[in-house]
Amino acid sequence: MSTFMAKKETIERKWYVIDAAGKPMGKTAVVAANILRGKHRPEFTPHVDCGECVIIINAEKAVLTGKKLTQKFYRHHSGYIGGLKSVNYQTLMATKPEFAMELAVKGMLPHNTIGDKSFMRLKVFAGEAVNCASLKPIEVTVD
Repeated sequence: MSTFMAKKETIERKWYVIDAAGKPMGKTAVVAANILRGKHRPEFTPHVDCGECVIIINAEKAVLTGKKLTQKFYRHHSGYIGGLKSVNYQTLMATKPEFAMELAVKGMLPHNTIGDKSFMRLKVFAGEAVNCASLKPIEVTVD
């Protein structure tokens, strides 16, 4: 008996919808990253991109637990001297909640080409207004 290895050409991708309203951002990101990676499938193969597509709605209503809202910062550097920019998550969640959720999910994906391709299948919306009925998405709950 030989081990089954999935191939990229034979994988059929489905769409999943995750509602982040009232749920912790980290737990929502874990569920999304596992679906994007394909770890929920029985034919999961680590070196093949066998994940699904994910839509996250209500990202603005996601919850940051503890003191993360005031003490956690998003930092990036322009490359120039003194070019460090930092924004706390309270401001980030008020202005760009989609970006904050994308950062959380991207940090949980592998940092290689498989992770990059998986991240391209993620769609995040701040509100609930998304018309995806034609995609026939599957509803996923976060525990």
